[in-house]
Amino acid sequence: MHPLLKPEFGLLIWTLLAFLIVFFILKKFAWPAILNGLKEREQTIADSLATAQKVKEEMSQMKSEHEVLLAQAREERALMLKEARETKERIISESKDLAKIEASKIVLEAQAAIEAQKMAALIAVKNQIGKMVVEVSEKILRKELSNKAAQEEHINGLVNEVKLN
Repeated sequence: MHPLLKPEFGLLIWTLLAFLIVFFILKKFAWPAILNGLKEREQTIADSLATAQKVKEEMSQMKSEHEVLLAQAREERALMLKEARETKERIISESKDLAKIEASKIVLEAQAAIEAQKMAALIAVKNQIGKMVVEVSEKILRKELSNKAAQEEHINGLVNEVKLN
C-alpha cells in the first residue's frame, strides 16, 4: 500500500506538530488581521446601509418638497393665467370704450361739418336768389320806368310808404 494512504505514526506526529505550529502562527498573526478585515467590512456594510436609508429618507423628503413646489407652481401658473385673462378682457373693454368714444366724436364732427356745409349752401343759395331778385327787379323797373313821369310817380309812392312805416 501507498504510504500516504496508511501513514506511519511518526509522520502523523510531525504532520500534527506542523499543523499546530501553522495554526498558532495563523492564530497569532493572521486571525486578528482577518477578523479586523471582517469587522471593517461589516462596519462598512452597516454604514452603507445606514447611508442608503438616510438617502432614501432624504429622497422621500425631497419628493414631498418637490410635490409641494409643483403644487405651488401650478397655483402660480393658474393665477398668472387668470390675471392675463382679466388684463386681456380689461384691455379689450377699454379699447371698445375708446372706439365708441372716437366713433361718437367722428359722428358729431361729421354732423357739425354737414350742418356747416348746409348753412354755407343755404347762404350761397340765398345770395344767388338775392342777386337774381335784384337783377330781375332792376330789369323790370327799367322797363316799366323807362319814361320820366313813371319814375317820379314810383319814387313818390316809395317815399310815402317809407314815411308810413
